[in-house]
Amino acid sequence: MSELPFSPAAERNKEPIARALRHLLKANARVLEIGAGTGQHAIHFLSAMPGLSWQTSELPESLAQLAASLEREGGGRLPPPLALNVATGPWPQSRFDAVYTANTLHIMPFSLAPRLFEGASRVLDAGGRLLCYGPFMDNGIHSAPSNELFDRSLRARDSAMGVRDTCLLDELAGRFDFFRQGDLIMPANNRLLVYQHKDDQAALATDA
Repeated sequence: MSELPFSPAAERNKEPIARALRHLLKANARVLEIGAGTGQHAIHFLSAMPGLSWQTSELPESLAQLAASLEREGGGRLPPPLALNVATGPWPQSRFDAVYTANTLHIMPFSLAPRLFEGASRVLDAGGRLLCYGPFMDNGIHSAPSNELFDRSLRARDSAMGVRDTCLLDELAGRFDFFRQGDLIMPANNRLLVYQHKDDQAALATDA
């Protein structure tokens, strides 16, 4: 039996992220994951929150490996992954309560970040959230020396990659009617940014 791809980082962070998602997602939430990679997050989150409807997606060239992981490890609980390139689509026609992506923003060129916000705005239902996990900096300042070193290593490998600045992401979010509702500190100097659509601000104010 061939070895399936495995991410030590995903194995380490899957439970801390699951604990955060329990507070951010309703029990029966429909979630679209962008860049599901090895599928470890999807498989773990569905075990931790069995009521979720979790749809994975990946670049077309990585889809076969992800599908094999989900089939072998997912116990038939997850639908087949979708081929989705943030740059070109196609984005699904289904509607979701949340779009989740982990450790993708520092890999994809920053020029694709607007496509992520735009695509999320089209598939999210009212009250939907875009959840972005990974390392981030604020106004050009890194939150830890290790993140600065990581940023340098990414940019040395490919100038289009790098740790992203929340100030720039917030500006992009505003263009597509999102606002940053939450910013959760996670292990290993990572964060979980929670973006919500501005259409929901009135409802939030009423509930406060």
